Amino acid sequence: MVQMLDVMEKALNGLPISENDYQLKRYAPKVQEKVREYKIKFDPENPVSSDNSLADDMFEAGLELIVDVGAYCMSTNRVISFTESEVREGLRNAPSKVFFGEGRDRKAMTPRKPEDKKPPWCLLGAAGGAVASDESFLTLMEGFAEIPQTDSITTPATTKVSGMRVRPASPLELYATMRNATLGREACNRVGREGKPFMNTLSTAESAISLAAAMQPRYGLRPSDGFMIASMDPMKVDFDRLNKAVMASSLGAPIGMDFSPLMGGYSGGPEGTALGTVATHMMGVLTLQTSYLIPFPLHLRYISNSSRDLLWTISTMGQAISRNTHLLSISLNYTAAGPCTPMCLQESSASVISAVSSGLSMESVGVATNKYEDRVTPVEPRISAEVGHAVAGMKRSEANGIVKALLKKYEKNLPKPPLGRSLQECWNVSRRRPTKEYSTLIRRFKKDMSDLGVPLDQSELDMP
Repeated sequence: MVQMLDVMEKALNGLPISENDYQLKRYAPKVQEKVREYKIKFDPENPVSSDNSLADDMFEAGLELIVDVGAYCMSTNRVISFTESEVREGLRNAPSKVFFGEGRDRKAMTPRKPEDKKPPWCLLGAAGGAVASDESFLTLMEGFAEIPQTDSITTPATTKVSGMRVRPASPLELYATMRNATLGREACNRVGREGKPFMNTLSTAESAISLAAAMQPRYGLRPSDGFMIASMDPMKVDFDRLNKAVMASSLGAPIGMDFSPLMGGYSGGPEGTALGTVATHMMGVLTLQTSYLIPFPLHLRYISNSSRDLLWTISTMGQAISRNTHLLSISLNYTAAGPCTPMCLQESSASVISAVSSGLSMESVGVATNKYEDRVTPVEPRISAEVGHAVAGMKRSEANGIVKALLKKYEKNLPKPPLGRSLQECWNVSRRRPTKEYSTLIRRFKKDMSDLGVPLDQSELDMP
C-alpha cells in the first residue's frame, strides 16, 4: 500500500512538467478523452440520475484518469504517478468506519449507498463562512452545536484580529487559528455539547504552521476532531498540505480532504467535472492518506452547486463512489442566495436531496457563495439536516422529481441571487433563535417542502 514516504519519493522523482502543461496538456485533454470513450452525457431532465450503468462507467473512467495523469506536486513540479493496482489497493484499504468526537458525542461515520435508509452523517456549520467578531463566532458555534442532527461541526473563519485583517501564514493567522480553537470549544461547552468534533479543523488554518500552532492541546483541538486538508484543482498538492497530513497522522487523527473542481474550468462541463471529482477522491486516498473526503464542485460563474448541471454532477459522481467503494464521502453544498431568503433554503435542499439519495453524507452550508462576512446563520444548516434526514431511503426517481420542482422555483434567479440579510439582522444572538421575519419564512418553506413530499416537523421551528 502506498505510504507517505512513497508519495514523497514519487513527488521528488516523478515526471518533471510545468503546472500549466499538467493542467492544459495532460489533465484537461485526458478528461475529455474519457468522457467521449465512456459516452458520459449530462441529462438536464434528470438532475438526480437513476442510471446505475452510468455511475459504474463514471467510476471506471475516474480510475483510469488518475492512473493516466497522476496527481501534481506544485512544490517539485513533478507528477505523482500511481499504477492501477496501487489505486485499487488504496481503495480496498481505505477506512470504512471512523469514530469522531468524545464521550456521549462520540459516533462512527460509515459509508452509505444510493437510496440508503441510513441517515447521512451531518457535518454542519459555516463551511468556511467568514465572521468579523468573537460574538458572531460564538453565537454561530452555539447554534450549530445545538442542532439535533449535528454529528460534527465545521467552524467559521475569523477574518480579523484586533481590528487587523488576517494575512495567510502570518502571526495574525496563527493568533486567529488558536483563538478559533479556544472559542469553538468554549461555545460547545456552553450548550452542553462538550464532545462534538470539529471535522474541518478550523477554516482559519490555511497554512501548516497555523494548524500546528492550534494543535496544542491547551487550545481544545483533539485527535478525535479529524483534520481536514484542502486540495487544489485539478488534483494538485504541495509540501504544505503534505506537512499537514504528516502532523495529523502523527497524532493518530483521521485526515479529511476537501476539494472543489470548477465546472467550466480544467475539467470542462458537468460530465468532465463529475469525472474529475471521482478521480480526486482516489487522489486524496493515495496522496494525503485520507479517511474521509468532502467534494464540493462549483459552478465557475455562480460559485455555487445548486444549478441543474451541478446537481447532476453531485448525483452521478456520488453514485459512482457510493456504488463502487466504501469511501466516506461528504457532499458540501454552496448556495448563491443569502440567509433569510426562500431561494437559499431551496438551493441547499436541492443539493442535499441530490447527494443523500445518491449515497453521500452531507456538509452544510456555504451561504451566498461563501464570500461575505456574517452572512450565515444556524438556520441554513439546520434546515439542510432536517431535509437530509427526511429523504434518507427515498428512491432516486422520487428525489429527481422533487429537485426539479425546487429548480423551477429558483433556477432563473441564479445569475442575480438575493443577498438576504446578515447574521445580526435575522438571528437573535442573545436568545439564539431566528427573528420573527425568518421564522415566518421558515414556516412557509417547511409547508412547501411537505407539499412536495418532504415532511418537515413544524415543531422544530422555534430553535433553542
